[in-house]
Amino acid sequence: MGSNLGESSFAKVKCAYSERLKFHVAVKITDRKNVPPEFLEKFLPRELEILATVSHCSIIKIYEIFETSGKVYIVMELGVRGDLLEFIKRNRGLPEEVALKYCHDLDVVHRDLKCDNILLDKDMNIKLSDFGFSKRCFEDENGKVILSQTFCGSAAYAAPEVIEGIPYQPKVYDIWSLGVILYVMVSGYMPYDDSNVKRMLRFQKEHRVIFPESLTHECKDLIFRMLQPDVSHRLRIEDVLNHVWVQGKRQKPHTMLE
Repeated sequence: MGSNLGESSFAKVKCAYSERLKFHVAVKITDRKNVPPEFLEKFLPRELEILATVSHCSIIKIYEIFETSGKVYIVMELGVRGDLLEFIKRNRGLPEEVALKYCHDLDVVHRDLKCDNILLDKDMNIKLSDFGFSKRCFEDENGKVILSQTFCGSAAYAAPEVIEGIPYQPKVYDIWSLGVILYVMVSGYMPYDDSNVKRMLRFQKEHRVIFPESLTHECKDLIFRMLQPDVSHRLRIEDVLNHVWVQGKRQKPHTMLE
């Protein structure tokens, strides 16, 4: 085990060298004795089950999951260049050409999308990490998605319906968080100030989004529609991928972070 890479409410992440793999990895360590029963019974089993099944070039690779002495160890790919938030701070935002976030359409929702949970490998490829609040989406007998009721994520990235405690569509919640991430990437700062959550919620519900003047109309339009407080009108993942701004980026040669 090496240095600490980060810490959340329920786990620590350390750098380590794997003798078996012959390279450095990250190890997420959860001590069962130090976490609440709800986390042990609901969130941790979900995370382990989902991590054991997802496999994608834009998701942090999991090498091994094991338990010893009451501690659960998740051995995973190391984001050697840190997280996206650190990168944005160093560069004071990014030009639009390198701000395209990979979006996927699995029946797994993350529910804690934020710049801190997007890591960068040595080649500056984006890797989604920390599935501690993730879950699978299920439908009822009428084919409607079963709503989530648990508050997940950070207030600054949370959709208004989640902050209000209203049962929410988890995939639609993820879209809001993606909109916040994209805003931060192209501006260098948050779209809403979460130091006063009540005021922030009012601005969100009034659909107030103040953009830097330098952004293109297409980029503003995409973010504005992702940060739509009315969930019935908020973009779905298919709409995001088919948006003119995303399609325009796809037609250009790949650049860093695309």
